[in-house]
Amino acid sequence: MTSTPADLIFHGGPILTMEASQPRAEAIAIADGKIVAVGAKDAVLGHAGPATRQIDLAGRTLLPGFIDAHGHFANALQVVGWANIQRPPAGPVTSIASLQQVLREHVARRPVGKGEWVIAYGYDVDGLSDGRALDKADLDAVFPENPVMVLHNSNHGAVLNSCALALAGYDASTPDPAGGVIVRRPGSTEPAGLVMETAFIPLFVHMPQPSDDERLAQFEAAQRLYTSKGIATVQDGATVAGDLDLFQRAAREGHLCIDLVLLPLVLEVPGMLRERFPEFQGQPLELPQPARDVFGPYRGRLKFQGIKLLLDGSPQGKTAFWGEPLLTPGPNGEAHWRGQPVCPPEQLFEAVARLAGQGIQLFAHCNGDAAIDLMIEACRRAGLKPEQDHRTVIIHSQFMAPGQLEQYVELGLHPSFFTVHAFFFGDTHLANLGPERAGRMSPMASAMALGLHCSNHNDFSVTPIEPMRMVETAMTRRTRTGVVLGESERVGAEAALRALTIEAAWQIREEDSKGSLAPGKRADLVILDGDPTATVPEQLNDIGVVATIKDGACVHGSWEGAQP
Repeated sequence: MTSTPADLIFHGGPILTMEASQPRAEAIAIADGKIVAVGAKDAVLGHAGPATRQIDLAGRTLLPGFIDAHGHFANALQVVGWANIQRPPAGPVTSIASLQQVLREHVARRPVGKGEWVIAYGYDVDGLSDGRALDKADLDAVFPENPVMVLHNSNHGAVLNSCALALAGYDASTPDPAGGVIVRRPGSTEPAGLVMETAFIPLFVHMPQPSDDERLAQFEAAQRLYTSKGIATVQDGATVAGDLDLFQRAAREGHLCIDLVLLPLVLEVPGMLRERFPEFQGQPLELPQPARDVFGPYRGRLKFQGIKLLLDGSPQGKTAFWGEPLLTPGPNGEAHWRGQPVCPPEQLFEAVARLAGQGIQLFAHCNGDAAIDLMIEACRRAGLKPEQDHRTVIIHSQFMAPGQLEQYVELGLHPSFFTVHAFFFGDTHLANLGPERAGRMSPMASAMALGLHCSNHNDFSVTPIEPMRMVETAMTRRTRTGVVLGESERVGAEAALRALTIEAAWQIREEDSKGSLAPGKRADLVILDGDPTATVPEQLNDIGVVATIKDGACVHGSWEGAQP
């Protein structure tokens, strides 16, 4: 026995370490919330003491806790009070009538007063059997005296009813804002209800919110969405000023049972600085030293990691920025539609240069290849090189053009892919782009072959929190109808799991403390009732989470079959 006995020892099932030098182990020992030994059972049992609890996995599989590489935790706090109008299997909606019924049932459960907002999430026009898009009149018919916001499945837009459009100030005379789209009724300038990008984001960010006390009460339920799926580190991938105080209060008061990583949205940074540093006289994207110092360390399970840039919109919403036109019309029936950037290139170039020059890690939302080109050019102008270890992450890196991955290598950029798009929206991408361009989606195999650090994400609440579906789609790249998008970009189970663990940890500079099972690392673990590396891809999403462990403490499930 060693001088410091373990608190816990797990054995009796597959242990997948995500460590290249020792991919599998027979046992793992935990003491004071950290891993003290991983390896052969007899050797690890040498760390046992009289009070050590030995956990027999009984054939179940233990892995590092999953890391949410990109998502929106703020949405989780609200989704618990919103109506789920996603299409199957994520939700119940298959038609406009069923969407209306879900809204009625939701308000029956959660009554609202006259003038109060009704919000739903997950609108997918391709899942409606009606053969047409949702119109504001469909929502007026259900709630004529309440503003209604039906969030698009991209989280980059929403369908508004007449009351909500009036509150937003949108009518037939309102021009589309730069970088945004107000969808019109055919043959007129009358808004149909759907607004996207810069026509939507300011409205959503500044709409009335529940009180901080009400939102704090949702933290347990919101975190349970993640821990029930084996996730021990979550991300808020576009933090706005209105949420910042709430997150900091939650950390101070001990409401967080898992780690929360914040990426302040670049559009909100000037306002955040003015509020917190009123005497600072620097440029809008020049951070005072006290602000720069907050990036990196955890404080009460909360940390600021980097700043989020938004370059384009959503591919399924047709607001991404492509190098070539779509095969289908744009949101307002435009021919030869390529989408558009969210901001002028000159503003992007200045922001990247200024922030990178201050040593701030950048996370850039880029879906279309033209948006990716803009970010590549911005990084090149800013003089970014791999040897600087700046770890710029291109979130989504969704539809890449030939040669762009090689430029990632040249500049030290790394992708966070979104492979579940193949299942949820792949058939839409085929219609919009054709098989060759759609097959370039999330080119994980090619990126890994070039040595890039590739994570994978759900972008909750765009798609459900389903790590095993991420693994399955990285392995199969199948659409709902069974079409394979880019067969050569399939990866194996081990590589797909690394994208949820050690590679995701690397992108937030935590590869030395989490993401794999090695002595000295934090005991963030997940126990599954099946081995993902020994399960056919089509059955991966049936694997359940038995327990999620954070710093050696069980935050979801239980250790059944534990032996004294």
